[in-house]
Amino acid sequence: MSGRTLGLVCAAAGGIEQIRERLIEPMLEDGWAIAVTLTPAAAVWLEASGERDKIEAVTSIPVRSEPRLPHEQSPHPPVDCYAVVPATANFVAKLALGVADNQALTQVCEAIGGRRPPVVVFPRVNAAHAGQPAWDSHLAALTGAGVQLVYGEDVWPLHTPRSAPNKQIPWPAIRAAIEEAIAKHPPT
Repeated sequence: MSGRTLGLVCAAAGGIEQIRERLIEPMLEDGWAIAVTLTPAAAVWLEASGERDKIEAVTSIPVRSEPRLPHEQSPHPPVDCYAVVPATANFVAKLALGVADNQALTQVCEAIGGRRPPVVVFPRVNAAHAGQPAWDSHLAALTGAGVQLVYGEDVWPLHTPRSAPNKQIPWPAIRAAIEEAIAKHPPT
């Protein structure tokens, strides 16, 4: 799929340290442009590891984590699909409620509210997160708004907190969901 731009939004959760090698670089090889926006905590994580600079180098697009001033143009091109990978339980809850209190949430909340472009979310959560009383209603709100979730026992079996420290993110399922979202909602 060439000529497409993915708006990749990342929260601070396990697996983010692999985002460049496991998602960004393979999608770049497939002809995608990738515009990355990080939550404030994710920005700290990736700056500390040196990954933020590496992501900017391979994408040739500035990584965002702060809002721009009103007179400034966006450093990102228009996107054809947003993917939130990984999404924390906090990010999912705020997204479901429309709380746009940082640049990463603002972009995705606007896409959901405007019903364009399509949005894919991978909640990297554990069984305790999913057991919270509001969790199911958050997922229902997002799917009701057309968000495609990469979630469920078939792709991400839930585990107890801190019991699966090396658990791998389901990269192939995430890529398939992005491709499916684009196929269902081609750019206009």
